Amino acid sequence: MNVVDSSAWIEYLSGGSNAGFLGAPIEDVDALLVPTLSLFEVYRHLQRHVGRDHALAVVATMCQGTIISFDDRLALDAAELSVATQLPLADSILLATARAHGAVFWTQDADFEGIEGVRLKRKA
Repeated sequence: MNVVDSSAWIEYLSGGSNAGFLGAPIEDVDALLVPTLSLFEVYRHLQRHVGRDHALAVVATMCQGTIISFDDRLALDAAELSVATQLPLADSILLATARAHGAVFWTQDADFEGIEGVRLKRKA
């Protein structure tokens, strides 16, 4: 199972330098878990930069994976993770979601360097 960081989704969708690295987990929709927070962050970014229609089309594509809602258990897990790792709120929620489902977390965010269960490729 895979969870992809919101910024990594945007990198993939824009054809950025890490798109190839991020393609495998995104395109394997049977193993793709999509946190509702990622839907929010990607939709917000795309609506601002390319418009609502394109943003809705991307969200429809993201919804081909399994959507994971943010609940009370994930909230507490994310809070504990944030305290332990000093990760910001959104990052803690996404990583806690991956861990709760035994998934690999894919990112290009250097804040995750050295954290177990993370596949990181820094943005060039």
